[in-house]
Amino acid sequence: MRSQISKTRLWIARIMSGLVILFMLFDGVFKLIQPAPVVEGTLVLGYAEHHIGLIGILALVSTVLYAIPRTAVLGALLLTGFFGGVIATQIRVDAPLFTHTLFAVYLAILMWGGLWLRDERLRKLLFVAKEEK
Repeated sequence: MRSQISKTRLWIARIMSGLVILFMLFDGVFKLIQPAPVVEGTLVLGYAEHHIGLIGILALVSTVLYAIPRTAVLGALLLTGFFGGVIATQIRVDAPLFTHTLFAVYLAILMWGGLWLRDERLRKLLFVAKEEK
């Protein structure tokens, strides 16, 4: 039995998740198309050009899994790992903290926050849901 969540909370969750999904789809697709700025930026970060497509595929697969309600938690876990790699890369190149290094943290907060707001099972799993009477 699914409990009802408020329309406001559902829309906030959709907006939070939607922002992450749109950004990651944009990022993944551009890694597949590989315009010059994407290639140059990736090379500056220390990755070989032949890795760009693979990074894009991993981003897209994880994002699609996150976008599908039945696999959203798996997608969020995969994206969390992806974001960890992004953070490690930004730290390695000594990128600015708040604009570059923590950007993946901002996305992760939106991603998990959106999922937490819309998924009762996740709230129960994380022991923050109220007991039902």
